[in-house]
Parts: sequence; structure tokens; C-alpha cells
Amino acid sequence: MILFSLANASVLGQNPSWRFRSTSATERALQYQAGQKIHGFTVKEVFTVPDLFLTAVKLTHDNTGAQYLHAARDDKNNLFSVQFRTTPMDDTGVPHILEHTVLCGSQKYPCRDPFFKMLNRSLSTFMNAFTASDYTMYPFSTQNGKDFQNLLSVYLDAVFFPCLRELDFWQEGWRLENENPTDPASPLAFKGVVFNEMKGAFSDNERVYAQHLQNKLFPDHTYGVVSGGEPLAIPDLTWEQLKHFHATHYHPSNARFFTYGDLPLEQHLEQIQEEALSRFERTEPDTAVPSQPIWDQPREDHVTCSPDAMSPDPAKQNTLCMSFLLGDITDTFESFTLSLLSSLMISGPNSPFYKALIEPKIGSDFSSVVGTKEASFSIGLQGMAEEDIPKVKQIIVQTIDEIIANGFEEERIEAQLHKIEIQMKHQSTSFGLSLASYIASCWNHDGDPVQLLKISDSVTQFRQALKDNPRFLQEKVLHYFKNNTHRLTLSMSPDEAYLEKQTKSEKEKLQKKIKALSESDKKEIYEKGLELLSVQSQTQDASCLPALKVSDIEPTISVTPVVMDTAGGVPVQYCEQPTNGMVYFRAVCSLNTLPEDLKPYVPLFCSVITRMGCGRLDYRQQAQQMELKTGGMSVSTSVHPDHSNMDMYEQGVLLSSSCLERNLPDMFHLWSEIFNSPHFDDEERLRVLVMMSAQELANGISYSGHMYAMTRAARSLTPTGELNETFGGMEQVKFMKRIAEMPDLTKVLRTLPRIKRHILNPLNMRCAVNTTPQKVADAAGQLDHFISGVASNKKDRRPHSYSGSLDPNDLRPSTPCQMKTFFPMPFPVNFVSHCIRTVPFTHEDYASLNILARMMTAKYLHGEIREKGGAYGGGARMGGGLFTFYSYRDPNSVQTLAAFRKGVDWARSGAFTQQDIDEAKLSVFSAVDSPVAPSDKGMGRFLTGITDELKQAHRERLFAVTSKNIVDVAGRYLGIGQRTCGVAVLGPENDTIRKDPSWVVK
Repeated sequence: MILFSLANASVLGQNPSWRFRSTSATERALQYQAGQKIHGFTVKEVFTVPDLFLTAVKLTHDNTGAQYLHAARDDKNNLFSVQFRTTPMDDTGVPHILEHTVLCGSQKYPCRDPFFKMLNRSLSTFMNAFTASDYTMYPFSTQNGKDFQNLLSVYLDAVFFPCLRELDFWQEGWRLENENPTDPASPLAFKGVVFNEMKGAFSDNERVYAQHLQNKLFPDHTYGVVSGGEPLAIPDLTWEQLKHFHATHYHPSNARFFTYGDLPLEQHLEQIQEEALSRFERTEPDTAVPSQPIWDQPREDHVTCSPDAMSPDPAKQNTLCMSFLLGDITDTFESFTLSLLSSLMISGPNSPFYKALIEPKIGSDFSSVVGTKEASFSIGLQGMAEEDIPKVKQIIVQTIDEIIANGFEEERIEAQLHKIEIQMKHQSTSFGLSLASYIASCWNHDGDPVQLLKISDSVTQFRQALKDNPRFLQEKVLHYFKNNTHRLTLSMSPDEAYLEKQTKSEKEKLQKKIKALSESDKKEIYEKGLELLSVQSQTQDASCLPALKVSDIEPTISVTPVVMDTAGGVPVQYCEQPTNGMVYFRAVCSLNTLPEDLKPYVPLFCSVITRMGCGRLDYRQQAQQMELKTGGMSVSTSVHPDHSNMDMYEQGVLLSSSCLERNLPDMFHLWSEIFNSPHFDDEERLRVLVMMSAQELANGISYSGHMYAMTRAARSLTPTGELNETFGGMEQVKFMKRIAEMPDLTKVLRTLPRIKRHILNPLNMRCAVNTTPQKVADAAGQLDHFISGVASNKKDRRPHSYSGSLDPNDLRPSTPCQMKTFFPMPFPVNFVSHCIRTVPFTHEDYASLNILARMMTAKYLHGEIREKGGAYGGGARMGGGLFTFYSYRDPNSVQTLAAFRKGVDWARSGAFTQQDIDEAKLSVFSAVDSPVAPSDKGMGRFLTGITDELKQAHRERLFAVTSKNIVDVAGRYLGIGQRTCGVAVLGPENDTIRKDPSWVVK
């Protein structure tokens, strides 16, 4: 809802450990002086940000004017990013296609796809690229210094000196090609990775709406077009236009560099100067985005979308939003104020708009929002009836008037400021990436990123402004909302013929292109198609790329000490960590005694148990207390297979919460009230939560279709697979749709207390606490008090012990069986998965299968599914005893399933090298050794029972994997084992699948 919010600040945590080192990164950075010259750069400013435990150094490149910000912090997970202001003026998706194409080879690294190849030649913790509405960013992070230099070299060469070959443009952007490239008689079709990606993206109605909203609120410059590419406009882009856009936008004079972590700044500057910037002279790029001319009166507009088959109420599929153009995002304090104001207006059940729009059950959830140079605020509803549109408009205007009249309670303002305090204290493993994202938009428009980091200053200034003028916030609402003439009211409704019209338009576009072709053009297209296929089929020589060696990987894991104890008879795992004044509490409550007929209701129970009210608090008061006293309280399903037996598992719900140390008693008191006296008597409140939940699930399918396909494919292979489908698969989506359609929720209300009696029960519970050594005793005392306070819930339940492996009583005999399921969906692309049952974590073959999955993804499936097939993504993964193939936003389904099978043949043939195996090992270890935040240390052991000793044994097996092992497991499990597999496809109508009797069509 909030464009300029502090959403990215949720990871602005700190690590106080630097204070105990004599030569910390932050102290070293303080030695720089304004005016100092370093490797072609001049230091402009050096400043400390105590809240975030970092020292920032701002520099400018002398020759090109490139801007640079370094955030020195004692964090081993170092990050680099370079961003360019990219301002398209048409819908062809030129910045998006360019982002893909620059990563397809460069002067120094001319091999095809160095970016994807580096995923397997480094220990990176993150590698990606993003196209926003007005900038393109290329970030990576790694904990290894040598790896940082390798990746920096590849990234610099990619963005400044790309090959931009025509074949790469065809593959990544768009091309006309015969449906079967080897058959000149087969029909011509549009192909290309971005073309298919954007077709998939615009099958999501929320994305369609958000795009229209931005284009229509900011119609007069770059935000009036689709930066990612409108599918039917993408074929208007030429290769020459792509190269011109690169020449004008990807220049150091239009670049902003950001580095973060504990590596020395001088080393970064020297490498960037030598390998890139020394080869450029300053230009004056004309990329600035002018302010949107302000309208003299509000506007209204209407768009259409595809009907949603999974909508909770088919008669309620309209969306309406009122959007307001606000201030320039480079005004840091004004943006901070507007962000906080937005949260007060719409966040949580105490907000005026929640009360006015969600609770009357006119619609199911708030609608979406967009991001640009000038902030905008959008408020509205999705999932509403067409006749309610005038009513919603009236409510929005009325609610704004009420806010101006009444303001906000002091306690609600304090709750929002408390949330900011928690965000600054909570530590995250991706702090650098979040920092880069947080400052990107403001910096992109020449705002000061330094001011953005000084969050405490903004809080102090805000408190003072409120003290000086108690109506400070109300006056902002009057100015930005009541008296704002730049207001767009946009409605969207489903059109039964929407997809048909899209298909027709694409066909017309295709025919127009084909009509303009001569016979020689068609012959050339066929020959170019063969040329592309030939290039895609060649084994690539990646020897020009830098790479770490397996010997660069640490041979042993770093051990995480935990202490096992009890509190009130309940097992507790304590993990002492530098949590920066925070306490993290988790508990797993077993589902062992829960009757089968109640299982489908468990996710609903989890989503409502902390939002219905408890004890003497109604749900509004409960929400307020949670915001004032905790960093959040949540309950979710938790299903884990045993590490040594795939038919044994733990089924439970996971309770999670955090708080500042001073609020520890309050947090446990809230949990006590939830355990002892949750409210299950408000059908109106339940109806609101059900509708929101069902809408969120329905919205998620087009974005996470591959996850739903993988969950479904695994359903018939293990007991955990079946539970995961019940709790989080398409079964759950359909179950929630049915509940949302019920006219009377009394039956559901009666079900919730039954579930509560089985779950919220100390006899079936185990806990974990992560906090500082000084606070362990305190936390233990509070936990003991909490357990004894909820002991009345014990009843006659079976005690649940936990010793690091799962309870033998959790053994459920299961017979894996073949199942192929097709879900016809109103999407133009497919999500495909093929899943095979193999072996559990401690089995000697698990490591070989893990290496095989990574190697097959990089060396075979990426080429077949993405490069040749045009899917946005695809690959294989190993986890939970299952070897899973998947593809994402894929124009093919049957061909992709064939590619999965051919991938197995490829592995069994041994057509790979030792270098391929070593690269797969690097890729696996980059995941195994990814950084873990203090709040999450020991959590793997707590949730799965996998101890450090078991992890070390697995590590040694990974190191030991040989070519023979890989060929052996490919044959033993993936060849013969095809009979214990599951397959799932979500996608458009498919005659081939429908005619095959082995498929179940849902």
C-alpha cells in the first residue's frame, strides 16, 4: 500500500561485536578525510551511523562523476551493487531486456551466460539483477574476499563492456522463429525469455492493476510506460535500439556504486578504476526524470482483467483504488513522515481505513501500489462487487475527513515508532542488500543516501514536530489528501473475454509481422533459428571466467553451541547470541493427537489465533499490544521429515515472536492469554480474516506457481509431502475458497477451539530461545512462569519428548504412488514439476544427489528449459528426500517434462567433467554456508533435529562425491525410480495432457 515505506528498513539491524575489535572496519573507515584522493576518487564526506553500527564514506569519481557510497560495517557478508538510471520512453521493455542481455557475455568474458556460470564458480550468498521503473541494479554478495574480486571483475565487465550479440538479444528478448526450429514448414511464433516472463507477469491481476495505476497516475514521462515490457510491444524493439539504450544509459556518469561490509574500500576503488572507469570520459547523460505536472482536478479511469478462477467470491472480483501524488522522495524527513502516516492510516485492525474498508466486508483485502520518483499513496479494495464501487469512493473521502478531525491516538503513534526501533535492532544476513535497496530510489533521483540512513534523527525530528504542533499529522492529511487535486480513482473489473482478446491481439501482431516478410526473410529466420539452436547446443568453454576452487571451501562447519534444559517440564533449547538487545522465542506444538478431519483447518487456525483477541483484549487491543510490546507474534504450520527415515516426521505448528529485552514479560503475557483464553466467538471478525486469507492465496498462484506444482508433485511420495499439500498446496487454496464461500461460518468457529485444545498444550510442546548471555536467566524465568501459567491446558495428552530425532509414534506407513495432476489455469504460461522419491538426509547417497541436482541445473536444464525453451527459469533441487525438477513461467509443458527425463539420461551417460562436479560443489556449499542471523542460530537443529555433527558428516560426504557416485545415483534413483514419482502442471488448456488417461485433471 505504501510506496515510500520503511519496508526495506526491516533488516536495518546491527552487530555490536565490532566494539571489541581494535581494527574494525568502521574504525578504519573513520580515518578517511574529506578531500582525500584515492585511486581516481575524491572523498566527499565521512560520517558514522551509530544506530546501524556503520561508517559511511561518500566519494565521487574525478574523471566521470560516478557517485560512490561505501558502508563499512563488521559484517563478513560483503556486498557490491552498481545501478544506472534507466528511463524508457516506450513499452518495449528495453531496460529489462538489456538487463538480461548484458549478462550474456562481455569483452573480457565472452563465453555465453557468464552470470549463470558464476553461480557455480563462486561462493556468492546473492547474485541477481533488477529492473525497476526508473533504474536497473546489479548486486552481489559473498563472504569470501577472493570471490568478491572475481565477481566484481565479471560484473564490471558485464555492465560496461557487454558483447550485446544479436543472438543473445533474440534469446533473451524476443524473436520470430519456427515453432519447431528444425522444421521450416512449422508455423512462426514469438519466442524469447523476457517475452514469456512478461506474459507470465501480466497473468497476475494484481500486477496488471499496479502497472495501470502507475502509468495513469504518472502519464507524462517514463512512468507512463511499462519498463518491464508490455508483451505485445516487446516485438517492436530492435537490436540497434537496445545497443543505443546501453550506450546512453550504462555510462559511469550515470552510475551509482555501493559497497558494504568489512573488506577494505581502497581495494574496491582500485579494481573499479583499473578494470572499468579509467576507460571512460565524463558525459552529461540526459536521464533525469522531471516532476509529474500536477493536475488541476482529480481523474477517474477503468481497466479490465482476466476473471480469477480461484477468487473467494466470483461475483466479487472488482478492484478500486484512490491514488494520490505526494511529495518528492528526496525530501528525507517528509518521506519518513509520510511513510509513518501511511502506516497509521492503513496498517492493522486499529487503522482508520482497515475499520472503514475491510471490516464492513465490502471487499477482501487492500489493493496494490507502485514505486517512483515522487511518492504516491494508494488506498482501495480488491474482491468487491461492482455495485459497491460508489460506496467505497464515499468511504475513502469520509475516512480522510474523520482522520483530519480526530487525528491518531498517542499509543498508535508510539506503536509505529516502536516498530522502527525493532527494525533497527533486528539483525539480518542480507543487511547489505537491504541497505542498497533502501537507498536506491532516493539516490537515483539525486537525493542524499546519507540522510536516509540517519533514521534516529528523523524519529527525533518527528517527535519534536508533533510536540510543537499536536495537529502536525492532521495537517499533512489535509494537504496531501483532502486538498490534493492530483488524485486518480482507478477501477478494474473482470472481462470473460479478456484472455481471448489477449490471444487474438497476439495472433494479429504475429500475422502483421509475418505478412511483412518476404520468402527470403522467412528463409533467413529459419537459418537464424538453426544458428541460435546450434550455439545453444554447443558446450561452452567457461575457462576465461575466474573461479574459486573446492580447496577454498572451509573443511569444517562453525559449531553453534546450544544448551538443552527444561522449563515447567517442557524441553527448551537456549542459544546465546549477540542479539543486540532482542529476545527471540519459538515453540513447536505437536499435531500428533489432532484428528485427521481437522487437519485442513490448521493453516486457518494459525492465521487467526493471534488476530481474534484474547483474555480481556479484543482483537484491536491485542494488535495494539503486539505492536507496542513485540516485534511480531505469528503461528505457522511446521512439517519436517526425520533426517534418517522419510516415513517418520514431525507435524506441528511453530510459534514465533521477538521483543526488546525490556518487554520480555509483556510478550510472554500475551502468549499466555492466547493459550488460556483466545477469542473464538466473533463470526464477523473471522469472516474478514477468512476473506483476506483466501484472497492472498488466490493472488499467490500466478507468482508462485512453481512452488504449488512442486508441492503437488511431492504429494503422493511421502507423508510430509501429503501434509505439505494439505497445509500449503492447491488443496489448501481450494479449501479456503470453499470456506470463503460459506454463508455461515458457525461450523468453522466451533472447529477452532477443538484444534486449540490439541495444539496449545504444554505437554505437546518444545521451545527455543535466542538471546544474549546476560538475558538467558531472565528469559528462562519468564518462560517457566509462562509454562506454569498455561499448565491447565495439559489435559490428558501424550507427552512429547524431543531429543534431536523425531518421535517413533510419528511413523506413518505410506506407499509412494505415481500421480500426474494437471490444473488448468487462466495463464499464458506453465509451471511444471516432476518429483522423485529418493533417500533421507543421513543416507550416504544424499550428498551425491544434491551435487547432481546443482550440476544438472547448470550444465543441462538451464540450456534446455531457459535458453532453448524460453522459460523464465527451471532446474532441479534435492531436499527432504525428494529430487525435484521444476520450471517457472514456461511456454512449454510436455517438452519440459521430456527435458527433465533427458536430463537424467545426460547424467547417467557421465557426459560431464571433474570441473563440472567442482562447480556444483561450490554452488552447493554457497547455500550450505550461507550466513545465519543471530536470531536464527541453532534453529535448523531445533526444527529438524539435524545437529552440527550430522551437518559435518554431510559436509564430508559432499567433499567426497565423485563422478562414479553421480552416475550411480542418477541410474539407481532417477532411472529405475521413475515409478515412485509425481508430476504436476499448472497452466493453460493442454489437449496433449487432457487426452492422456494417466493424467488427473483438476
